[in-house]
Amino acid sequence: MPDQPHCLVIGAGIIGASIAWHLVRDGAHVTILDAGPGGGLATRHSWAWINASWGNPEAYFRLRRQSMQEWRRLAQEVPEISVNWSGGLLWDLPPERLESYASEHASWGYGIRLVDRVEARRIEPQLADPPARAIHVAEEGAVEPLAAAEALLHAAIARGAKFLPHREVTALDLVGARITGVSCGDDRVAADLIVLAAGAATDRLAMSAGIALPMSAPPGLLVVTKPAPPLLNGLVMAPELHIRQRVDGCLIAGSDFGGADPGTQPQAVAERILSAMRTLLQDGDSLAFDHYTVGYRPLPGDEFPAIGFSQAHDNLYLAVTHSGITLAPAIGAMAASEILRGDRHPLLTPYGPARFGA
Repeated sequence: MPDQPHCLVIGAGIIGASIAWHLVRDGAHVTILDAGPGGGLATRHSWAWINASWGNPEAYFRLRRQSMQEWRRLAQEVPEISVNWSGGLLWDLPPERLESYASEHASWGYGIRLVDRVEARRIEPQLADPPARAIHVAEEGAVEPLAAAEALLHAAIARGAKFLPHREVTALDLVGARITGVSCGDDRVAADLIVLAAGAATDRLAMSAGIALPMSAPPGLLVVTKPAPPLLNGLVMAPELHIRQRVDGCLIAGSDFGGADPGTQPQAVAERILSAMRTLLQDGDSLAFDHYTVGYRPLPGDEFPAIGFSQAHDNLYLAVTHSGITLAPAIGAMAASEILRGDRHPLLTPYGPARFGA
C-alpha cells in the first residue's frame, strides 16, 4: 500500500465520519461517499447516549469505557463537538438486577452508585414519582448526533478529505481478490483501500464482493417534543421510557435507548410514548408533540461490533456496529491505526469480522 494510501470511506454517519477524520489526521488521502447529504441515517435518529451500561460482557464494557474517554479527547481535537456529560439515572431493571449491575460494574471501575428516592429526586427534581431505588452514573452523557457527525465530516474536509454527497454506492468493484474501487450507478471511484461503514446497507454492499455478513436492522421510533423549559438535568432511563432533553429544549424519548418498535401504527406508538413522557414529569402535561422519527439500527448477527479487515479481501475494512454514538471515537482512532500502521488494538480482538467468516 502507498505511504499515503487513498482511502475511500463509504458512509458519512458517525462511524464513517470518525474513521475519515482519524485517517486524514494521520496522513491518509481520504474520499468519503454517502448516499445522502451526510450525517447518516441511524446516526441522525439516535437517542445518543454515551455509556458503558448494563447487559454486556467485560470485554465489551472495556471497549465502551475506552470510547467514553476518547470522546473527551475528540472534543478537544474537534472543538465544534459538544458533549453533555450530564449523568444518567436508571431504574428500568428489576431490583435484583439493579443490585447486580451496580456491584459488577463498580468492580470493573465504572463510576456507578445506587441511590434512594430522596437522592433520585435531588438528581432529577421534576420527576413526578421518583424511584425508590435507582442507579446513577455521573460520567455518562450525550451528544447531538447529527451535529457531531457533521462536525467530524467538516473537520475531515478542512484537513483535505474530499466529500461526495448523494453518491449511492451500488457495488464494490473487484479485480481478482482485490477491491479496486466502487461503482455509483454508471460512475466509478477508484481507491487503494475501502472502508465500508454504511450502517444498515453494509451487508448488501459486502455481498457485492461475495462477503456474507449476518446483520439485521431493527427499526426504532423516537418522539421529539417542541422546546420546553428545563425539565431534566441528565439522561433518565425509566421502565419502558428513556428520555433526555436536548440542548434546544426539545425532549427526545423512546421505549428504550434504541427506540420503540413502530409496528404498523407508528403514530399510535408515538402517542403512547408522549403520554408516558407527560406522566413521568411533574410539568409533563405542558409537553407538546413535534414529530417522531424512525431509524434503522445496524446490528451484526451476534449484536457486537464487526470491525476489521475482511479475510476475503485484504484492502477492505469493515466497520459496522450498534451503539455507534458511544463507540465512534474509539473505532475511528483504532481503525485508522490498524489501516495505516497495521496496529490492531487489543480491545478490538473479539470483534473482527472473521468470526462471521467475513
